[in-house]
Amino acid sequence: MLLAPQRQALILEAIRRAGAVRVAELVEQFGVSDMTIRRDLDALARQGAVQKVHGGAMATGTASTYEPGFDAKSGLEEATKAALADAAVKLVEPGSVVALSAGTTTYAVAARLLEIPQLTVVTNSLPIADLLWTASRDRGEAVPSLLLTGGSPTRSAALVGALADQTIRSLHVDLLILGVHGVHEQAGLTTPNLAEAQTNRALIASARRTVVVADHTKWGVVGLSSFATLEEVDCFVTDDALPATARGVLADAVGELLVVPAAG
Repeated sequence: MLLAPQRQALILEAIRRAGAVRVAELVEQFGVSDMTIRRDLDALARQGAVQKVHGGAMATGTASTYEPGFDAKSGLEEATKAALADAAVKLVEPGSVVALSAGTTTYAVAARLLEIPQLTVVTNSLPIADLLWTASRDRGEAVPSLLLTGGSPTRSAALVGALADQTIRSLHVDLLILGVHGVHEQAGLTTPNLAEAQTNRALIASARRTVVVADHTKWGVVGLSSFATLEEVDCFVTDDALPATARGVLADAVGELLVVPAAG
């Protein structure tokens, strides 16, 4: 059974894709009551993410600023995120300095870095830092060294702002593994949070190579702020549920496209 924030994140994705949804359709999709769906729509409407209409809800112009929290996103596309993480971690060299942006897919990557020797991990993600710190406490020195950027936390548990950006700009990392809110042919890589966009730009500038990990549901989603073009991506890791036309766009724009079998 999905938690309410997870269900609401899925409802919002459906509204973004279709433009509108009906309560009856959502009741059938999620197997919950009419009242539960109406409470979900009420919650999304209070956040300005959707506009309620008779019998359902529709997209609003402010949806590009809405971002589900880390816990809500962690329950979405879990198996596919694991497959993307398995592919991305193969790009990491022992002894290198790896930066991980905030996000649930990069969190899955972080869990797999524990077995790679002599790594240094730079991150602005509180959950990733907690994962690595806990592993260090429990396992001793046989885990990556951790550098947390500092900054102010967002809804997605990302540390952002002037302190984070200043710290990142002073660093030189071998590989950045970057999660994204949305990917679009014209808008590029996007996020709903202006400060997080600036911090992501700093991460990209600090890295010798940038790898994006994004499942098929991120394609066509446009957040409030763009922070990189597709041409700035050295390697893009996604799953084979991504439509062929989107794969073609990415193959032409990014340095390398890795497509893994969709899980689940």
